[in-house]
Order: sequence, then C-alpha cells, then structure tokens
Amino acid sequence: MTFWRILVSMRPRQWTKNLVLFAGIVFSRHLFERGLLLRSCWAFCVFCVISGCAYILNDILDRRRDAGHPGKKKRPISAGLLSPRDALTVAVPLLAAALAGAALLGRGFFAVSAIFVAINVAYSTVLRQVVILDVIAISFNFLLRAWGGVAVLHPILPGLAISPWLLICTLFLSLFLGFCKRRNESEHLARADEHRLALKDYSVHLLDQLVGLSATTALVSYSIYTVWPTTVEKFGTSNLVFTIPFVVFGIMRYLYIVYSRNEGGDPSGILLTEKSIIIDVFLWFLATIFILWRV
Repeated sequence: MTFWRILVSMRPRQWTKNLVLFAGIVFSRHLFERGLLLRSCWAFCVFCVISGCAYILNDILDRRRDAGHPGKKKRPISAGLLSPRDALTVAVPLLAAALAGAALLGRGFFAVSAIFVAINVAYSTVLRQVVILDVIAISFNFLLRAWGGVAVLHPILPGLAISPWLLICTLFLSLFLGFCKRRNESEHLARADEHRLALKDYSVHLLDQLVGLSATTALVSYSIYTVWPTTVEKFGTSNLVFTIPFVVFGIMRYLYIVYSRNEGGDPSGILLTEKSIIIDVFLWFLATIFILWRV
C-alpha cells in the first residue's frame, strides 16, 4: 500500500511532459536507430523518476495548504495517508539512483539533470511564491527536457544541436500552458491566494494578456523554425511548413477549452483526455516523421 501511495505521489500522469526528451532523436532523424532510441528511453525514465521526486517534495512542503484544495486534498501526503518521513525515505534514494543513471548517460546529460533538480528545489521552496517567475521556472523545466534529449545523444552524435527557434517555441508553449493554468486557478478557486501565494498578484486581465502573448510567440517561433535557412539546409526540405496547421489548431483548440469550457487547470489531463488534441498531436507527429524521412 505504501508503494502505491508513493507512486501516486510521484504523479505518473504528469510524466507525459518528459516526452519532450524525444524531440532530440526525432529532429535528428535517428528515431529508428535502436541504440540511440534506447538512450532516449533511458533518459525519459531518469526524468520521470526525478520529476516524480520533485512532486513528492512539493507535496510535502504544500501539504497543509493542499489539504484545503478541492482536488489536491486527495493526494496521499496532504490527505495524511503517507507521512512526509516515509515519502522522503523513498524519494531521496530514488533521486540518487536517477542521478547515478543520468551520469552513466554522459556528463552533459548529468549536468542537465542536476540543473533540473536544482530548479525544482528552488521552485518548491522560493520561486513558486514569486509572480511571473513561478511560471517561468516551470517553463525552464521544459527547456531542460528538450536540452536533455539532445545531451543524451551527444556522446554518440557529438555534432548534434537543437535549433534555438525550437527552444524558443518550447519555452513559450510551456509558458502558454502555465499561464492558462494560473488563469483557471485565479478565476475558479475560492480564496485562490491561500492555495498558491503567487495568485494574489495575478489578475485575470493580466493573465489573459500573458496567455495571448505566449500563444502568439510559440506559434510564430515554430513557424520561423520550419522555414529557417538552417532548418531547410539540415533536412534538405522546407516541407516542415506543412506541419504549421497542426500547431495552429492545437493552440486554438486549447484556447477554446480555456475560454469557452472554463478549463485549463490541468494541462496534462487535457492533453491526455481531449480527443481532438490527441488526434492533432498524433497527426503532427506522423506528418513530421513522413517529411523528415521522405527526403
């Protein structure tokens, strides 16, 4: 039973965020090379464990505040079903094992993993209380995932690099999802600032502007990436431009969910259950694979 509660506290549903690590092997056109794919899968597992341990730390520090939250009060630690001591007894060795696994994948990947841990500790203890910076810190986690997906391949593909435009797109797409979540919390949680201190400094009007800015920049940066001379030279085609409609639909559909259905408080849940977005992401992936491997 304790094992199950530990697993629930690690929030496996959130591990889908770590799929960003596979961007490196997809856009390097080595997806179907077994050795490199195994390295990427190992890196994915490492980040799942690290992020799971970060969630446990966050739940421990937030357990009293979460006890009054309509959804978070059901988490094992905030519900009193798992003691902070028992949680840490498991989380600390797990984190050490994950970092050891990261070290086996190379110094670069270990460095990314260590920075990821540091940012999550800083977020759980300080940054989540600072308006704007709380969402930026979360967004940097996505950047590190994308960077880690490249770093894990470096020992075998030393010339591999990730496009700055893809990094910019990743940053602003994660900002978009983060600000949508803050908007939902600010608008629908009773006494929202008691559940998340930074919410007292947000207003729905401000968040609407930040959501629009982030969505626009994510879409523009991805569009630039598809036709950027370096991208065209690397892949020998400008046909990635035909994947832009999938990105347009995905962002606009998410905006519809946030503004017309008053959702957005659980981005991972939406991405896992909203059929139209699941189909859209799948079609984007198939189109990307077809374009990159056809040339």
